[in-house]
Amino acid sequence: MKIIHITDTHLMPAGETLYTLDPAARLKRVLDDVKLRHADADLLVLTGDLTQDGNPAAYRLLETLLTDMPFPVRLLLGNHDDRANFHAAFPAHPVDSHGFVQSMMAVPEAQDRLLFLDSNSACEVGGRFCGQRAAWLRDTLSTCPDSPLMVFIHHPPVAHGMAHFNNIGLHDTETLMEILRAHVGGVRHIFFGHIHIPLTGTTHDGIGFTAGRGCTHQFRQDFNNPAPDWVAGVPNYGVITLTAAQISYHVVDTLDAETLVPANVCAGP
Repeated sequence: MKIIHITDTHLMPAGETLYTLDPAARLKRVLDDVKLRHADADLLVLTGDLTQDGNPAAYRLLETLLTDMPFPVRLLLGNHDDRANFHAAFPAHPVDSHGFVQSMMAVPEAQDRLLFLDSNSACEVGGRFCGQRAAWLRDTLSTCPDSPLMVFIHHPPVAHGMAHFNNIGLHDTETLMEILRAHVGGVRHIFFGHIHIPLTGTTHDGIGFTAGRGCTHQFRQDFNNPAPDWVAGVPNYGVITLTAAQISYHVVDTLDAETLVPANVCAGP
């Protein structure tokens, strides 16, 4: 299974800029490249902060940008999003019984499951995974106790190493991780956004995790600085390949890189 991962698009209403950048132009550049090079993908996942301030016009713009994607799309909410305005723009998007934007998807021809979790907390930069969400997750996982999981969420449920986010991460980390660790089928990987920089690692009990780089503005990787610079960076996305043998994550961040010379074909031994 091939999954395209984009995060932190921070869309503004059409024509508006953010830190001198046009988030919609950034996202369109990325989506055009995805359609050109990865039309065979099975799924596109955007892990939150879809908009900068939850503006209804920004969600309508997102809907327009995604209209001609050749495969299904799953959207998650981040701290910059507004749940009510999101529902108004995407009324058919999967939600749980309490209206949280979370769901589970079976991987075709495999036992694996994809989990899409909602960590949005109204009027709060940090994330929450409240009792209702936790109950939904326990009930959902009880239907597939032996299935390996891949988890998508906005806020990182692991240590991220960026001082800027020390007080605005996922405030219910242990609530979520306790449920995931107890899952008999295991967790193959967790994918998230929020921190705007790439990060990969493994927890002490062997759960792998990866953060995507922000699609629009990004942080200078000044880890110990609580107020690092926002930087333009480059348009980018991730390509996740899921097989029975492994999970791989390719970062595509050379869309506008200068071409030097073509490489030679390597025939091998």
